[in-house]
Amino acid sequence: MKYRDIVIIKKILQYSNEINGTINRFELDFDKFNRDYVMKNAISMCVLQIGEFAGKLTGEFKITYDKMPWRDIISMRNRTVHAYENIDIEILWKIATGNIPELKEYCECILNDQVV
Repeated sequence: MKYRDIVIIKKILQYSNEINGTINRFELDFDKFNRDYVMKNAISMCVLQIGEFAGKLTGEFKITYDKMPWRDIISMRNRTVHAYENIDIEILWKIATGNIPELKEYCECILNDQVV
């Protein structure tokens, strides 16, 4: 694995932790999240950053560590940037509470060299 990929995975992990921290700190559930534009903006920005960094991973890395849908992660970033007013908040919430914890765990395994 290239040093560049390690740095990027650490950044993805950082933003994943920020999403998780925001949800926990403000004891968010979907209703609170849906009513609070600040929370939606904060989590959207982290999703955007994760997608941005995922797009910078090397092709070799994405082939080696193929248990994550890197293309979908990048695609969510593109939808966040180019069609913000049309983002489905329910999908964003599912990403934040379902996909991001999985991504976080996978990145931790990568960094600990425990990926099967």
